[in-house]
Amino acid sequence: MARLILENGLTFEGSSFGANIPTSGEVVFNTGMVGYPESLSDPSYKGQIIVTTYPMIGNYGVPGKKMQDSIALNFESEKIQCSGLIVTDYSEKYSHWDGKKTLAEWLQQYNVPALTGIDTRKLTKILREKGTMLGKIIFDKDIPIEDPNAQDIVQQVSVKQPMIYKGKNAKRVVVIDCGIKHNILRNLMKREVTIIQVPYDYDFSHEQYDAILISNGPGDPKMCTKTIEHVRKAMEKNVPIFGICLGNQILALAAGGNTYKLKYGHRSQNQPCVMKGTKRCFITSQNHGFAVDIKSLSEEWEEWFVNANDGTNEGIRHKKKPFMSVQYHPESNPGPNDTEFLFDEFLRMI
Repeated sequence: MARLILENGLTFEGSSFGANIPTSGEVVFNTGMVGYPESLSDPSYKGQIIVTTYPMIGNYGVPGKKMQDSIALNFESEKIQCSGLIVTDYSEKYSHWDGKKTLAEWLQQYNVPALTGIDTRKLTKILREKGTMLGKIIFDKDIPIEDPNAQDIVQQVSVKQPMIYKGKNAKRVVVIDCGIKHNILRNLMKREVTIIQVPYDYDFSHEQYDAILISNGPGDPKMCTKTIEHVRKAMEKNVPIFGICLGNQILALAAGGNTYKLKYGHRSQNQPCVMKGTKRCFITSQNHGFAVDIKSLSEEWEEWFVNANDGTNEGIRHKKKPFMSVQYHPESNPGPNDTEFLFDEFLRMI
């Protein structure tokens, strides 16, 4: 038997089906029904122990890795990024035309622990009531609990050196990699732009580019001090900028605004977002624990999208300059592609 222990001492016993390696992190819940290969490989989950509210997990296995232009087609990074996984009922046998291995085999390959047999409904209710908590998964030996938000965790998931993906289009986009999902790159490649993917703390001012995309990523945006500084300088040149998820928060901070931690965050593929000034509601894929304080921005900015469930900010844009960002994931994977058109809107700003 193994145990999940929350920072307040609450303990849940379960059976291990991943690696028998202790870990700690931020315990968060995801309400998506499918998409665990994409979610577990999403760098935004770095440092987090994922609790799935959908009870049966693993029933369609894990696909084999398919590569194109040096990136995996069916995963959002090169490996599992989360610290651990908690489910109610793990399916040992899988059935899917593209399945190549069990979820357990995949978790063990990357030394990620996972527990089954835990009442995730009860656990999620606790997290909703008390808010996101730190916790640890332990087996024989105890370990201390560490807070991933107190670390420069983006450094762990960002590329180390600039990478270039050449496209047929003359447009050149600097992509600030704060823990980018592969499908953001795929969406830009599909539109045939040249991508200059740079580390999160890289000074790209000497590069030749037409626009900037700030990617998603894990942790507290205020830890990305160099990123914020570089974006602020780029804004002085009125270069088109598009932020996604963590990029939304970084753009707001670069504009002089503020961010704050949500009680339990938004993590699923079914988050409704309303475009301000319209009756249009989009179903979006999300994974974030921080949000932009829209009241902290100057009158030059306007709220673009708002979460229909709790009214928190889901996007901002400048009233006159080519700056825009969204808190959700328009690239999906997993989830609906209702808002993929935002990539086209971004490129039209160039």
